[in-house]
Amino acid sequence: MAESYPTFRSGQNPTGELLESMLPKVARKTSDTSRTNSTVTADPELQFSVVANGVYIWDAFLIYDGHIDGDINIDFTVPAGSSGEWGGMGAGRPVTGASATPTLRIDTAGTSGYMVRTETSDVATARSYGCLGTGTTLSLIFMGMLRVGSTAGTFSLDWAQQATLATATTMFTDSWIRLQRIA
Repeated sequence: MAESYPTFRSGQNPTGELLESMLPKVARKTSDTSRTNSTVTADPELQFSVVANGVYIWDAFLIYDGHIDGDINIDFTVPAGSSGEWGGMGAGRPVTGASATPTLRIDTAGTSGYMVRTETSDVATARSYGCLGTGTTLSLIFMGMLRVGSTAGTFSLDWAQQATLATATTMFTDSWIRLQRIA
């Protein structure tokens, strides 16, 4: 079933506020954020207010780096009663083939880790991705669906190191997340 938001009725005069609510919203990092702990917290710039009973689709492009032992853990804060799924493409953890001689294993769930991590997760479930070392910039590409329950609130991209390390994991300027209401 195709969905769109909002549904206009015959004779309805759309307001500027209603027309604006139809547009996708984009949050972009305007400065780097570095973290040296494994306590997942909201990114100060990658968050939105969402309405009760709204349905949203979203996608994101994140630019980061960090020490190979720190990695990155991605999670989301959603209002109480919300549901949905998300998936992403990014370096597996632990990184397979981080040496000068990359390797590919058929058993991608083995102890050597994943080349690319692509599982789906509940919108309120964290997922970790690998780092190749400070100075080696990587990207994560995500998409998902958010169905907000009867409580409005904040939808935020939350992140931290997977393992606390003195060498920071950094989310870079121009990382972004886009959110569009569809119902």
